[in-house]
Parts: sequence; structure tokens; C-alpha cells
Amino acid sequence: MKEKLLPPTREEIALFPLFQGLTLEHICLPVGPEALEAALQDLLSSPFVGFDTESKPVFRKDQPSKGPHVVQLCTASTGYIFQLHDQAAYPVICQVLQAKQVVKVGFGLQSDRSHIRRKFGVEITAILDLDAVYRKLGYRRQLGVKAAIAVQFGQKFNKSKRVSTSNWALPTLSDAQLLYAANDAYAALKILQGLQQAGDGKIIKEQILM
Repeated sequence: MKEKLLPPTREEIALFPLFQGLTLEHICLPVGPEALEAALQDLLSSPFVGFDTESKPVFRKDQPSKGPHVVQLCTASTGYIFQLHDQAAYPVICQVLQAKQVVKVGFGLQSDRSHIRRKFGVEITAILDLDAVYRKLGYRRQLGVKAAIAVQFGQKFNKSKRVSTSNWALPTLSDAQLLYAANDAYAALKILQGLQQAGDGKIIKEQILM
């Protein structure tokens, strides 16, 4: 039986150097026809994009979520943040999520798939949940982005609980929200690149759901 692997402990990760994510200069909020078209072409020309969603939190069990309120799609150089109060962005988002030539990469994507289905009425194609890749590599539980950054690069990925539970339905997102959202997607893409460089391409290919 293959030995089950364990990620570094929280105490070990705290001593790691910081993961360097995208800065605000590399984050784009496409608004208007020209910006949306430019974002679409950039995303469609990328074989892999980091993918995640954010929703305004709900605090009661009987309170349904109206999310997602933000969809983030990230290339190797740009984090695109789409705020879903702008319905002009919907066709761009749907076209990328349904594009079979663009693999959407992230963690725990089952919930994101159901949110997208409810919000847009479409199914995501060409999706790669990195948790499935790490299970194949021998890790006994879902890693998530923080543990995967530690495993893959020996680095620390900071995620603020305060920002993660902030109001993602705001008409104007804060700089902290933009950085959080973009780097969740960007980190997934960087982890994929690390796995590819480590020679795990065959496992990656096997886990892509078309």
C-alpha cells in the first residue's frame, strides 16, 4: 500500500518564507466592452487559468446564499476580477468556463461548479481540482491552497479570515479583497506549474474533467 503523505504542520509553515503573489498592478477589473473583450481574448489564449469564486457570507443556516458575487480567472500574469453585479461580464465568464481548450484550475471546485450552475445555468468544462491531484500523489486529506503552497514550494500563503468573510457583494471592493481574490486563483495556477515542473504531468492530465 502506498504510504500516505502529510503536509507540513501549521507551526512549520509559519516559519516558511512568504509566497509572493500578484500585486495590485497585475489585477484587472474589466468594465466596458473593450476591456471585457481584451480579458476574454487573453483568457481564451491561456491553456490553463486559475479559477475561484467569492460570495457574500451568510450567517444563518436558513439563509440561502445568493452568490457567487465575484468570479476570479487568472493567467500567468494577470488576475481578472469579475463583479457579478455587472451582467455585461456574464457572457465573458460563461465563454471561458465552457471553453474546452482552457483548463480551469483550483481547489475544492465542486462547490464552485454548483454555484456557477445556479448563477449562470451553465456547466464548467475542462476543470482541474488540484485536491484530486494531491490525493493521487498520496496525501490523505484535502490540502487546499495554503497547504499545497507549503508542500510544493516550502512557502507560506497568507489568507485573512477577516477578508474571506467580508462583503463580496459591495459595489467597490477594497484593495485587500482584490488581492485576496486574485491570489487565490493565481496561487492555484502557480501550484499547477510547480507540479508540471516536478514531472507530474501524467497525473494532472488524468484528473482534468471535461
